[in-house]
Amino acid sequence: MPIQPAQHFIDGEYTEGALGKRFETINPTTGEVITTVAEGFAEDIERAVEAAYRAFHEGPWQTMTTKERAAVMNRIADGLVAHGDELAYLETIDTGLPISQARGQAARAAENFRFFARKAEEMTGETYPVDGAFLNYTLRRPVGVAGLITPWNTPLMLATWKIAPCLATGNTAVLKPAEWSPLTATKLAQILHEAGVPKGVFNVVHGFGETAGAALVRHPLVNLISFTGETTTGEEIMRNGASTLKRFSMELGGKSPILVFADADLDRALDAAVFGLFSLNGERCTASSRLFVERSIQAEFEERLAARVANIRVGNPLDPETEVGPLIHRQHFERVQDYIRLGTEEGATCAVGGPSPANQVGNIVRPTLFTKVDNQMRIAQEEIFGPVLVTIPFDTEEEAIRLANDIRYGLAAYVWTNDLTRAHRVSAQIQSGMVWINSQNVRDLRTPFGGSKYSGIGREGGHYSFEFYTELKTIHVALGHHPIPKFGMNPPTEGGNNHGR
Repeated sequence: MPIQPAQHFIDGEYTEGALGKRFETINPTTGEVITTVAEGFAEDIERAVEAAYRAFHEGPWQTMTTKERAAVMNRIADGLVAHGDELAYLETIDTGLPISQARGQAARAAENFRFFARKAEEMTGETYPVDGAFLNYTLRRPVGVAGLITPWNTPLMLATWKIAPCLATGNTAVLKPAEWSPLTATKLAQILHEAGVPKGVFNVVHGFGETAGAALVRHPLVNLISFTGETTTGEEIMRNGASTLKRFSMELGGKSPILVFADADLDRALDAAVFGLFSLNGERCTASSRLFVERSIQAEFEERLAARVANIRVGNPLDPETEVGPLIHRQHFERVQDYIRLGTEEGATCAVGGPSPANQVGNIVRPTLFTKVDNQMRIAQEEIFGPVLVTIPFDTEEEAIRLANDIRYGLAAYVWTNDLTRAHRVSAQIQSGMVWINSQNVRDLRTPFGGSKYSGIGREGGHYSFEFYTELKTIHVALGHHPIPKFGMNPPTEGGNNHGR
């Protein structure tokens, strides 16, 4: 499939950047250039924000009925389904995500729009009657222009996860996709335009975080910033946006634990441990990258785990049989390779995998398993964001909880045990925004998604997204004649003070 050069999408039209510069997006499987992409700078962000601002204040989007906006959202979902194969192909050649998994992400992208279309029609306020004297009630209103900054892993699905609730509530948006994976955002703009999204409501500016991203965060007309990405980048974004008192939603890094107790269904726990880390090439924020296994079953479980990891199908991501493809970029490939070498230097045992040949074509990293890991090793504490799993034994429930919490991240966690009371007890004590019990990472779009500690600020998903993308207004209605103090009814006495004159 020929890939056209990617442009910005501003005020309803594809356009080149103000400075006329372009950068390349690289196929991670072959190392070849796929196409070139318009590089955005502050001038392009200015045009996009002004378009979004006009569309919010002068256009029809926020004044449409919720039902009318929902109809557009459902047409967007239809467009995503109709172009699903093309979107999956673009995602795969741009990111290295295996095509079978990319198709699933495209389907999830469509469902995001359908879900938030439904939720927007259900969005209501609250009433607070006061003994027949007052009726107080709340309304939710759109905030304005949202800056949406998305990561390079599963870029299509994660973009729609932000765009859908943003537009459903009547806001307008400027999307700054990750520079390593720009292609599906360009196609997405076309799908939204053809579905009837008015011009200026949705805009795309490609570019780098230090230039385009920073300009979007600093812009005084941008009211909201939703960011998914690395923790240190999130810290910088908050600093840059503080002077204009922006509202932030931050889904940041993770190093999520999976706890396997001896009484668990070990077959299912094994499936979940392998899939939870090695799906999406290990490039997922909720990856179960730290496996804590009860010592009494450690030897058996690690032996079975090693066999499964060694058997993972690695190769061309366009092959439907491939389970792990190349990492997205050579720079990230080298970073993950450095961590694999570091693991051995720290004294861990590389049971499966290890460094890939330095001269290989493409960014394939062999699925790697480290055993005999101490929780204080860097490979156990730092987010690797690749197909690298570490295992750590524990003896007691208390030790498992302590080890799981002994880290700066707190995004997700997974608990495997057939003891129901233990499952709830442990889950309540793990410091994370989400816990799955006897389950892999299965999303319920109604529930809040987000992390604690250095893994993020705020929650999105279900009506929690509307907490971020809407302003809550309280209206007070008097139902009768309540007493009002009558200031100024009587003139001051002779010789008295009247400083108001």
